[in-house]
Amino acid sequence: MTRRCQLAVLLALLCAPNVQAQSWAQKLFTTTSHDFGTVARGAKAEFAFEMTNPFLEEVHIAGVRSSCGCTSPSIVRSTLKTYEKGAILAKFNTRSFLGKKSATVTVTIDRPFFAEVQINVSGYIRSDVVFSPGAVAFTDVAEGSASEQIINVSYAGRSDWRIVDVRSNNSALEVELSKPRHAPGQVLYAMTVRLKPNAPAGYLREQLLLVTNDRRMTQIPLTVEGKIVSAFTVSPASLFLGVLKPGESVSKQLVVRGKKPFRILDINCPDDCFEFTTTDESKKLHLVPLKFTAGQNPAKIVETITIRTDAGSVLSCIATATVMPAEAKLLEN
Repeated sequence: MTRRCQLAVLLALLCAPNVQAQSWAQKLFTTTSHDFGTVARGAKAEFAFEMTNPFLEEVHIAGVRSSCGCTSPSIVRSTLKTYEKGAILAKFNTRSFLGKKSATVTVTIDRPFFAEVQINVSGYIRSDVVFSPGAVAFTDVAEGSASEQIINVSYAGRSDWRIVDVRSNNSALEVELSKPRHAPGQVLYAMTVRLKPNAPAGYLREQLLLVTNDRRMTQIPLTVEGKIVSAFTVSPASLFLGVLKPGESVSKQLVVRGKKPFRILDINCPDDCFEFTTTDESKKLHLVPLKFTAGQNPAKIVETITIRTDAGSVLSCIATATVMPAEAKLLEN
């Protein structure tokens, strides 16, 4: 869609009734509702409402507000250029609120036109089950290393309450559960969560499901998150090259780091519009110039750049660009 067509659509919407006038802003969101289900008191419960700007016009988020203190919203990225991604992060306040809760988060956009989008959050916060700390956090674990964290689980109520199983879909996670201990009116567990050395590099975000003998609420989720740091990194991991005219070129730079000196053996991309300049030196830090020349046909470019080192590591970077139709050039003259 050309800039002229997009502006015509947005202007037409702006002149329509209010509900229709803001429908363009709804298209920014992948989803506008989330149910956390049943969560323990003190548990970390967050959800990112993902956004993508499909328009040639820059989108700016002016603010967010919540109808209930049970949910705290924040803006991950306030300005989104064409095809850039962002999110509205909604945090469920499980320490301050109990029972069934819901909130409407209003997202206010002031560019390219004023609009408001409402996103909805709901869930049930248990008062009888408490996690301490509220989530498993593996912070900057070196690739190939193991790590562990202990989560204390307390239940207030029946003396025969039990955790009968802990389930995970991630083979890199291992859980060891202590025998139940009893205090006045409480059942206590110490749960050791281990990250195995075979965990791949990158960000980790999973859920463990605690299965109990409570027939009313059988499963309780526990968030597991962290970062496994590779011995080699490339930044940016996602490279936006911009909105280009046919035949237009843009130059960028990739930064490749290692803990020990290394050589770059090869940089490959399936699209021959990319050019790379490398050296045969062995060093910890490589600055790799990159040049992209847009083709003659309009297209959205999404390509994977693969970097191979003499240490056996293979790194990747996602490069994106938008090539405008030829007639769109006339609008800027």
